[in-house]
Amino acid sequence: METVIEQVPLDKVIDPSLKKKAKIEVKDVKVWYDDFNAIKGIDMNIKPNTVTAFIGPSGCGKSTFLRLFNRMNDYVEGFRMEGKIKINGENIYKKKVNVEELRKEIGMVFQKPNPFPKSIFDNVAYGLKIQGITDKQLIEERVIDCLKQVALWDEVKDDLKKSGMTLSGGQQQRLCIARTLAVQPSIILMDEPTSALDPISTAKVEELIFKLKEKYTIIIVTHNMQQASRISDYTAFFYLGELIEYGKTKTIFTNPEKQQTENYITGRFG
Repeated sequence: METVIEQVPLDKVIDPSLKKKAKIEVKDVKVWYDDFNAIKGIDMNIKPNTVTAFIGPSGCGKSTFLRLFNRMNDYVEGFRMEGKIKINGENIYKKKVNVEELRKEIGMVFQKPNPFPKSIFDNVAYGLKIQGITDKQLIEERVIDCLKQVALWDEVKDDLKKSGMTLSGGQQQRLCIARTLAVQPSIILMDEPTSALDPISTAKVEELIFKLKEKYTIIIVTHNMQQASRISDYTAFFYLGELIEYGKTKTIFTNPEKQQTENYITGRFG
C-alpha cells in the first residue's frame, strides 16, 4: 500500500527522553521500485552511539537501504516499502508521521560536499533559521559549537563571512556535517562521505566520525573496506538486495561466517 503522510507532533515519533540515544530496529523490510525488488526482507538492529558501515558492490541496495531511515526514497517514482523501521520503538513508516520533523532527527551527509552559496556562518545557521529560530545569541553559539565539533572552527573563525563555496573539498564536507549537527539530530546518515576527498581530508572526516559517535548514532555507506574496518563498530554486507552478514566489524573482517562475505572483503568479487 502507498504510504500516507499525515502530521503529528515529533514527540509522537521519537521519545524526547531518548533523544541522542537513537535505537533502530528493522523488521522484514522489503523495497520495490515498480516491479523491481531492490531490498529483500532485511532484519537489523542498530545500537545507539555506534558507527555502522554498509558495504557491498555497486547496485547491491546499501544506499537504498540507508535512505529508508530518513524516508528519502519517498520521492522516487514507483517506490513501495513493506516491513517496519522503528526508532526508539516508533514505526517511522506508520501513517501519522511528520516526515519533515523526522528528518530533523535524522541528518544526511552526501557523497559530494554540497555547501549552500552562502557564508560559512549562514551555511551552519541555515537549518536553525528555517525552523524559525531568531535568537541571535543562540544561533551564534550553535554555529560556533558545531564548527568546533567538526574541527573547522580554528580554520575559519576569522572569516565566517566568507562563502562556503570557497573552502577546500574536505573543509566543505566538514561544513556540511556542521550544518547537519546544528539542528541537533540523533542519527546521522552518511552516503560515501569521503569518496570525493583526498587522503588527508578523508583522514580528518574519519577522525571526526569516530568522535561524533559519542553523541550520535551514525550509519555510513562506503566502498572503502579499509575505511569500514577503521571507523565502524558494526558492519553489514549487502549483495543483490539481501543482507548477507551483519556483526561486529572485527569479526566481519577477520572471521566472517559466510563465504560470500570473505570473497568480497578479500577482493575475489565485487
